[in-house]
Amino acid sequence: MRLISAFAFGLLFGCGILISGMGNPAKVLNFFDLAGTWDPSLAFVMGGALLVTAIGYRLVFRMRGPLLAQAFSLPTRTDLDLKLIGGSAVFGIGWGLSGFCPGGLIPVIGLGIEPLITALAIAAGILAARWMIALGYREKAAKA
Repeated sequence: MRLISAFAFGLLFGCGILISGMGNPAKVLNFFDLAGTWDPSLAFVMGGALLVTAIGYRLVFRMRGPLLAQAFSLPTRTDLDLKLIGGSAVFGIGWGLSGFCPGGLIPVIGLGIEPLITALAIAAGILAARWMIALGYREKAAKA
């Protein structure tokens, strides 16, 4: 049942991305082009997502427990570290350069070479980050 619900919610998300036009990198890039062809639609999509999330959290936390799991899985860390800040910066730079957010990339991955190149770059970035962690870059940076 968990797999079916994950598929259904992923399908719903993908349809929302496609209907909103957020699978088109020009929509995202035009949002950042304040002096040129500025397109505010990304702000409306993000605002809508925040509204749905806020309502969803209020409803979910009134429940006794999740429907398809034993317990809620909530993050416990609240600190900001180099890994979080660096990853966020790389994510934002990649999104701004390519126009593809990973969530918006998945529904359009088969529609051309640009989404495929972006997906491969994201995969390479994930592998590079794992390699750096395996090498212990955090410990080396802390000693410097």
